[in-house]
Amino acid sequence: MLRTEVIRPLHALLEGHAAARPADVAFTDDVRSVTWAELATSTRRLAGHLVALGVAPGDRVAMVMGNAVEVAETYLAVPRAAAIAVCLNPDAAAAELEYMLADSGARAVVTDAAHADLVAGLVGPDVAVVLVGGTRPGWASYADLLAREPGVVAPDPADLDVTAYMLYTSGTTGRPKGVELSLRSCLWVVAACWAPIVGLGPDDVVLSALPLFHSYALDMCVLAVVATGASERILPRFSPTRILEMLGGPDRYTVLPGVPTGFSYLLQAAGDRPPAHRLRLAVSAGAILPAAVDEAFERVFGVQLLDGYGITETSTMVVMNWPHGTRPYGSCGLPLPGLAVRLVDPATGTDAPPGGEGELWVRGPSVMRGYWNKPEQTASVLVDGWYRTGDLARADADGYLTISGRTKEMIIRGGENIYPAEVENALLDAPGVADAAVVGRAHPDLGEVPVAFVVPGSGAEIDPEVVTAHCRERLTWFKVPTDVRTVDVIPRTGSGKIKRFELARLLTDAEVTA
Repeated sequence: MLRTEVIRPLHALLEGHAAARPADVAFTDDVRSVTWAELATSTRRLAGHLVALGVAPGDRVAMVMGNAVEVAETYLAVPRAAAIAVCLNPDAAAAELEYMLADSGARAVVTDAAHADLVAGLVGPDVAVVLVGGTRPGWASYADLLAREPGVVAPDPADLDVTAYMLYTSGTTGRPKGVELSLRSCLWVVAACWAPIVGLGPDDVVLSALPLFHSYALDMCVLAVVATGASERILPRFSPTRILEMLGGPDRYTVLPGVPTGFSYLLQAAGDRPPAHRLRLAVSAGAILPAAVDEAFERVFGVQLLDGYGITETSTMVVMNWPHGTRPYGSCGLPLPGLAVRLVDPATGTDAPPGGEGELWVRGPSVMRGYWNKPEQTASVLVDGWYRTGDLARADADGYLTISGRTKEMIIRGGENIYPAEVENALLDAPGVADAAVVGRAHPDLGEVPVAFVVPGSGAEIDPEVVTAHCRERLTWFKVPTDVRTVDVIPRTGSGKIKRFELARLLTDAEVTA
């Protein structure tokens, strides 16, 4: 069922929790904690100060800082100022940050001490900067702004359908695009997924190392916490050792969100002896969760690991597994209530037959408003209300979807279609393999052939012949990688998606073999 009561203006949600549970902790990190009463005040003050600094309705306020309470606070304050919060990857290269700051036309930037010098070199004098954790001539102090009342009252707009957030795509297939999301679209996902399916509520404490610049983290780890009154412990970065220590420590954590590679690393770090914990549920999204990892995590940790599928352009989740009923491993679940989905054959434009594969199209309240300043690219993916995801999927007889790959990532070998995700699932079961990715390499006769990049597990050595033989037992001959290469790490985005273009750069036409 939909929990539509959570779809309300931010100030109404915050003031409601401040009145009901003023002393309860909303967010905490390694340095700072804020209660619900403090959060309602700090976000109102910051919103007013942003307006006083010249931020007008619809202006963009960029965020360049690592995971911290202040990121969640700013995510909430900027829409209260009737502006658009643009959270950027703080680890992005300077050139990429420069592009996104210019593309967004940011009127103000909120940054931390670790990124102050970088930001100083990228913004002009007409951009207001607020500094977290220090002072700098000409910049406003975040702590100072929160400590005093602004001379301007926060607008606190009631319109939930204007753009409130702009998140940039990961750039796995091209230059990042700014995705415009409304507060309604984001809170609708909370109402359709995080509240009814995951069951997030005031008794929950979320332990999260998800990068907060990602839409998955914005929706679940900021907005869902605020909408449902849960509490959250924000970690600065993913560390399997630290997460295991915290799960086994004195504090209670009930929900653990993550990405597939993270859960794989947790399994490796825990071995057969995970710490005693009080988790009731774990959630995976951002990339395809291999069935083997899902099954192993549930066996070792003794809690369900619910897989889902989401994308920035749909305010995250489209499909989710429920904690009860049928749950086929390897599937990302059922469409959220209120969403319409289609599987469309890319070749014919008609709906794929039952069990057939097609491109996933989505229509519903969570679909983006469009790409920032890119009307042609928006029109190419938003057609008659349907968002064309570019992801390929199949549905079983019960409607459970399984993502099989991306249309642009498909490898065509001598006329045969190969989806990297299927080959990667086989590789992850191979002896000694901790992580894997597959890309296509040009071939003079076959067009393309699949090449595997694998990361060895702790203390393991990869034997390419053993890995290839393993794949032959599990895959049709044309899907078997023609080459297996060992690398230290698979390059991924913050959400866990593989940066295949970086691996493709390692391949040259001179290395082509039959």
